[in-house]
Amino acid sequence: MEMRFPEVQPPEDAEREAGRLLFAGETGFVKGVVAMDGLPPADRLEVCFAGRSNVGKSSLINALTGRKGLARASNTPGRTQEINYFTAGDLYVVDLPGYGFANAPLPVVEKWQRLLKSYLRGRQTLRRVFVLIDARHGAKAVDDEIMSLLDSAAVTFQVVMTKVDKLRGDALEQSLAKTRAALVKHPAAYPELILTSSEKGDGIETLRAIIAGID
Repeated sequence: MEMRFPEVQPPEDAEREAGRLLFAGETGFVKGVVAMDGLPPADRLEVCFAGRSNVGKSSLINALTGRKGLARASNTPGRTQEINYFTAGDLYVVDLPGYGFANAPLPVVEKWQRLLKSYLRGRQTLRRVFVLIDARHGAKAVDDEIMSLLDSAAVTFQVVMTKVDKLRGDALEQSLAKTRAALVKHPAAYPELILTSSEKGDGIETLRAIIAGID
């Protein structure tokens, strides 16, 4: 029986080079957005990254761009509550606020949820959302909520497993199996997983190549 949501295969040489060139060019911070009317002009394609607080989102964006301080990592879950826009070549790379922060005041959470839903449903240039899931835990209920939102918004999303270097053998396979079981319920899910480690560099070339190939 064919496995559902297998790991994506390594890119071909030409695809790898396209990814390298995309992120070897000029990258930079554009702006942080707290309301829909603050979004930059929709004049280019964009991809965005979503994930629970402390999933390693900032570290992954920094690894992709090769710039350690581009996306600011925070040790305080939920501290970053803006949609942060970066450029990579002729593409926007968008860092969504970490979701699932338990200690934030309810009005802050509700405001964040409204902004997130408006962005996902209303940004016509958004081509793919990368949903980051910590390999140490696998998909959780809060991840399922964001994936259901993406289903309803008809926005294709692809799961990126982070921190895969922290697990080995059966432990990693169990985490992947848990995540695959969750994804089966979501029609907007792209049918391949990306396994990454920002610390070790695993999967970074593959992710760059995938982004460079989106049109």
